[in-house]
Amino acid sequence: MGQILPSFSGYDSFDACPFPAAIKNQITAAGFPAPSQIQQYCWPLAMQNLDVIGVAATGSGKTLAFLLPAFTDILTKGVAAGDPSLLVIAPTRELAIQIQEESDKFGRAAGIRTVCCYGGAPKPPQADQIRMGVHGVVGTPGRIQDFCEGGQLRLGRVVKLTLDEADRMLDMGFEPQIRKILMQIPRQRQTLFFTATWPMGVRKLASEFLNGPYTVTIGNRDELKGNQDITQQVLCCTATNKNMILIDLLRKAGVADRSNTAAKGLIFCSTKRLCNQLSEQLERQGVPCSAVHGDKGQREREAALSGLKEGRLKLLVATDVAARGLDIKGVTLVVNFDAPSNTEDYVHRIGRTGRAGQKGHAVTLINDRDAHALRGIVEVMRRTNQEVTPQVEEMLRSRRNERRVGRERSATAT
Repeated sequence: MGQILPSFSGYDSFDACPFPAAIKNQITAAGFPAPSQIQQYCWPLAMQNLDVIGVAATGSGKTLAFLLPAFTDILTKGVAAGDPSLLVIAPTRELAIQIQEESDKFGRAAGIRTVCCYGGAPKPPQADQIRMGVHGVVGTPGRIQDFCEGGQLRLGRVVKLTLDEADRMLDMGFEPQIRKILMQIPRQRQTLFFTATWPMGVRKLASEFLNGPYTVTIGNRDELKGNQDITQQVLCCTATNKNMILIDLLRKAGVADRSNTAAKGLIFCSTKRLCNQLSEQLERQGVPCSAVHGDKGQREREAALSGLKEGRLKLLVATDVAARGLDIKGVTLVVNFDAPSNTEDYVHRIGRTGRAGQKGHAVTLINDRDAHALRGIVEVMRRTNQEVTPQVEEMLRSRRNERRVGRERSATAT
């Protein structure tokens, strides 16, 4: 009802969680010290079959926050594999695959069967798995809708629905597909709704799809704020020395060193063409890397992500297709080679490092062309008490003065 629950108590340890032994064994094997904050407070609500809105930063443990209560319900009730009783909708193929990996890791030993459905991959193998019977489906809106319209997927038994990265799904224009999918799911269901930001469009969607939800908010999500575990830095550069500064940065961070298995990096560029050029240039300089962007086939993208996860690659050069949802353990450095188009994208990009309590380093290279993005980046840095150098302050002042002069000229002309 919009009221704060002052005496609400969460699960501060895994022993306090009423999960079956088969799931607890997998948690123990994973070596997590304690539930994350989003897990502590979502689990007690989800276990009571209540609708939940989780508003928390990327990398905060949301995937297990919605998977484990659903698995517990399936095991407790002895639900047989068949038409799915769990449906998880995610905005991107990479995030869907990642959720499926967590599902296999924590559910397979307990007999939970889930299938991942996403575009860019052949339909028959996915359809075959659905036909064999599953407990849950994890997928992207387009492929789920395709299977529903083709009769391969029936959602009439779904009692657990999760929408993950809901803000991203709205940004990508998936609302029409989501509405069509939800028309096929019974109204008598539990819905969990996770989002990193809480703008009006997301609130409207939540109010339509959920029934009397409880909202768990970790941190102040009304203002964009970087992860406290990430050291943020802005380096001023020019078009001519930008590449040289990047190479120096990669060397100092150990990402350019093949033998340094503890260092991995992500570089964000504004265009697909620049991703390819920069990746090829770094390869020639001996840095094992690959490019990831929308023109790459699904197989190429999966191979690149696997290469970084398994250590065959040291670096990915990507567009914003990799800015959300990717959880690659051990990414120690994120570089914004090109400034992001907005402050929200900046927060999501740097959130690829410093995950699950680990420390990370994020560096943004700024030249005069990218100075428009500086104000939002500096605001985010100041909210986590990051150092803003005098050179950056001077560039920010110059940018403000340029805007002021521009406004004055415009007013004079009018």
